Amino acid sequence: MNEILYLKCKRKNYNPHHVCEVGVYYPETSNILGFIYEGIKTTLVEPLPECIELINMYFSDHHNVKLFPFAVADEGGPIELFMHESSSFATTLESSPALKNDNFSKEHGIRITVSAKRFDKIDDGTIELISIDVEGSEWFVLKHMVSRPDVISLELKSKHYRNPFTREINGWLSANNYIKWFDDRSDSVFIKNGVFELTYFEKLKNFI
Repeated sequence: MNEILYLKCKRKNYNPHHVCEVGVYYPETSNILGFIYEGIKTTLVEPLPECIELINMYFSDHHNVKLFPFAVADEGGPIELFMHESSSFATTLESSPALKNDNFSKEHGIRITVSAKRFDKIDDGTIELISIDVEGSEWFVLKHMVSRPDVISLELKSKHYRNPFTREINGWLSANNYIKWFDDRSDSVFIKNGVFELTYFEKLKNFI
């Protein structure tokens, strides 16, 4: 998604005070980079050692950025991840983009152990916009979220992949009064009902 989310928020004159990204990968690929450059309070969550080092270097002069070097899981503690190019995902997951789209083999996959936290140990309750791309574990962020952001971006689909927790995610979004704003190739973006008005064409596209 990269700049799309930022630019669409600007077109809506929507200006959050606290943004968050869970699953950053490389800093220059961040979905919330525009907000970071604006000086908005930013929470980043990324478990991979190589990416953590790059993020710390890249944003060393941005005092608005706080990095949590953890994976997000249902429980805190050590967690094992599979590594595949730009994708890292929990070894316990039955479905991920790498498994469904890239014929990734669990039997021969590279594994890494990292520290994990529940998201309620990271979320201070003030997040207004969040981007979550954790290769199938998005539900575990929502499940333990303290904040109720105005805008939520989630990786739900790509090619043959469908998020394994789609039912739980949709149930949570409905129960917390979120509506779809737009889709791109892999991410779906939702807003809290009433944050801003969707255009006729945005509503029509979602209906179709």
